[in-house]
Amino acid sequence: MSDTKEPVNPINQKKQRTKVASDSWHLSFNFVPSVEPKDGVCKTTNASTAISPAVKKNYQIRPIQKNETHYYLLNIHYAKRIPPISFAFGLFDEDNLIGVCTYGMPASPSLCKGIAGTEWKDKVLELNRLALRHNEKNQASILVGRSLQMLPKPTIVVSYADTNQKHLGIVYQATNWIYTGATKARNEIAINGLENLHSKAISNMGTWDELEKIYGKRLTHRARTVKHRYLFIVANKKQKKTIKSLLRYSVQPYPKKTVL
Repeated sequence: MSDTKEPVNPINQKKQRTKVASDSWHLSFNFVPSVEPKDGVCKTTNASTAISPAVKKNYQIRPIQKNETHYYLLNIHYAKRIPPISFAFGLFDEDNLIGVCTYGMPASPSLCKGIAGTEWKDKVLELNRLALRHNEKNQASILVGRSLQMLPKPTIVVSYADTNQKHLGIVYQATNWIYTGATKARNEIAINGLENLHSKAISNMGTWDELEKIYGKRLTHRARTVKHRYLFIVANKKQKKTIKSLLRYSVQPYPKKTVL
């Protein structure tokens, strides 16, 4: 990753939503082409600077534009796609963007209600992407920990560690998230050749019969991997106490790596 270059402000594309999409599906889900910068540096403009007193090496965490995350999300993060983004933050070493973290609406409305009830469903966000250029020591926890404090209050943040990627969620443990267990293994809708398209996005494209007319035997089901689920509450003391009392997931000990 050390020789990876980031783009300067990729060109925005308008979302074009249709109920049933063909192989031009990427136009409907905010995918953008990667652009390589000439100087290898990606800078933000008009972004307020917030510096954590614990940050070493002059690291800074700043709000960034959505399109400034695209190169990292499409080329460095394993999912290779752009999720819904409500807030985006960058980790900077001086003026060099070296990591990104994004928050957005979870794909499942039932999850939003299921965390702490209907009253708090509109306050739920998902930390849906974390990608670092070099992933040096403490960079992930610095970016996650400081960006959480820059979110509006109150906010309930959920995030997942994918066991298929051998992730335990160490960065969440290091930043004091609440562990609420693992998701259940199940099957989800998929399209062969479009593996990086989220099952929720596919479902929103049309019914099974409508999609089958377009994709034929490419339309299938795949096993959804088990993921560790973590929660973080960004709120004042009173709100935090209330939300904790309403949590519908049981708080569990952090999972640990098994030593063979």
